[in-house]
Amino acid sequence: MNALVTGVAGFIGSHLAEALIGDGHKVIGVDCFTDYYERSRKEANLSSLMGHSSFKFTEIDLMETDLATLVAGVTHVFHLAAQPGVRHSWKRGFRAYTARNLDATQGLLEACAEQPVERFIYASSSSVYGDHAALPMREDASPLPVSPYGVTKLAAELLCRLYHETSGVPVVVLRYFTVYGPRQRPDMAFHRFLLAAIRGKPIYVYGDGRQTRDFTFVSDTVTATVAAGTHGTVGRIYNVGGGSQVSVSDALEIVAACAGRPLDIQRKPCQRGDMRDTYADTSLAQRDLGFTPTISLTEGLRAEHEWLSQLSTVNP
Repeated sequence: MNALVTGVAGFIGSHLAEALIGDGHKVIGVDCFTDYYERSRKEANLSSLMGHSSFKFTEIDLMETDLATLVAGVTHVFHLAAQPGVRHSWKRGFRAYTARNLDATQGLLEACAEQPVERFIYASSSSVYGDHAALPMREDASPLPVSPYGVTKLAAELLCRLYHETSGVPVVVLRYFTVYGPRQRPDMAFHRFLLAAIRGKPIYVYGDGRQTRDFTFVSDTVTATVAAGTHGTVGRIYNVGGGSQVSVSDALEIVAACAGRPLDIQRKPCQRGDMRDTYADTSLAQRDLGFTPTISLTEGLRAEHEWLSQLSTVNP
């Protein structure tokens, strides 16, 4: 495959590009290095890719480039570029979400409508479900997001469906559930928890700790994403989850074990837009993609702890 990976300098995108190249594919990676977090972290994510003969990187903004030229000759599009995060999507911050999650996606779909791509993989989010979907969450549940971020991800899914039905774009949508692991964004919970534990600092937890998540290790997420690109059913939505429903309090016990010390946990009020519980029904992904998560939460948190321990010695 000759794959385009958008958001390639990000957490999941950089891991995906490495996996594709490891499987013998060629990758065109693009990123615009938004200021959501430090550029240096994203450049570090690309360090193992730069200079590889099967990797070509271009720094571009999807809304300010000739997308038809970008996708010319591409067989697969993995569209991971987005404005992330629930809490920043309110008020005036919403403008960045409509631009980067909707406008950029529509432009890329429009370009692919004129090209014979084999798959267009759209990375969506469990945030589309909201708090009213039955657990475990099935792809046929009625989505009702509780954050502006979730609204934009759902709207982008609908754009994908529209372009599939009207223009034949071979879209496959993946709903990622709370992805974690090495290179995780610094604003995400496990990154913050583990780094605070390493440094002996307080850990700030929003809510009572009984809220639950289906945590998915990044390598499992990448495995499902690559499989969707090779044999995902066009027009279908797949949940990509880690296979278990774990409370934040239980996850913090694993963090404490990784750090080898008790944690100084300080509670804060629940934040607007945070879902109470998530848990994925992944039977469709198992059937069509052969996807079964392999990394337990304990294994995955140990891997992220090791990465952050090395990182914190460099950037104390």
